[in-house]
Amino acid sequence: MLASGSDALATPSAPIAIIPAFNEEIAIASVVTQLVALGFHVVVVDDCSNDDTRKVAAKAGAVVLRHACNLGYACALQTGYLYARRNGYQALIQLDGDGQHDPNDAHKLLQTLMEKKCDVVIGSRFLGLQGYQVSRLRRMGQYFFGSLLNFLTGMNISDPTSGFQALNSHVMEFYCSRIFPDDFPDANILMLLHRKGFRVIDVPVRMFPSASGSMHSGFYRSFYYVIKMTFSLFMSLLLKLPSSDNQK
Repeated sequence: MLASGSDALATPSAPIAIIPAFNEEIAIASVVTQLVALGFHVVVVDDCSNDDTRKVAAKAGAVVLRHACNLGYACALQTGYLYARRNGYQALIQLDGDGQHDPNDAHKLLQTLMEKKCDVVIGSRFLGLQGYQVSRLRRMGQYFFGSLLNFLTGMNISDPTSGFQALNSHVMEFYCSRIFPDDFPDANILMLLHRKGFRVIDVPVRMFPSASGSMHSGFYRSFYYVIKMTFSLFMSLLLKLPSSDNQK
């Protein structure tokens, strides 16, 4: 893993935002620039992009951590968690680099994390007055996993696939373990958080259409995701959780 940017090792004098990115040169500069203007220390984890994501993000003011080979979305996130933990951050924001998530809501997620004294705050596109438009197939999948998660855990999360989140250092530590999924950390990781005793809530945020398209777009990829996530969700009921002094 290679690091580049204005400050490869930073002290937590500002809040941190983690952005996993793969071939996001179109939108990444705008996302980074807005977050920097809002006072965030921005870390982009470039998952071995074959475009200019790394250069564009660094020029916009981000520290860029680059994977030597493509490891996938979940591994890019975990690299960001490891960086934040290593540098002593007590909380972080994670969001995508495709312009879908509005950086102006980042402080709202962090503030909710502190005021509500919870462990994870999820930014939901389906709460509030804004009617975020998604395909019928994708909305059915989101409703299915939300309903299944609610049935199994009692959690009432309206947008279990949202990657726009704030989390504290206890969850960060949990995510840095081998328990973190290798590919899609969605409803399955929420199940694990519930089993571990972490408190998760969601709040309304503004979202836009992705500039690069969804990672689950296309019928076959969507079908694979539904099968894979359903299996992973039930496996999360059986996994042995790592012991931790931070367990609630």
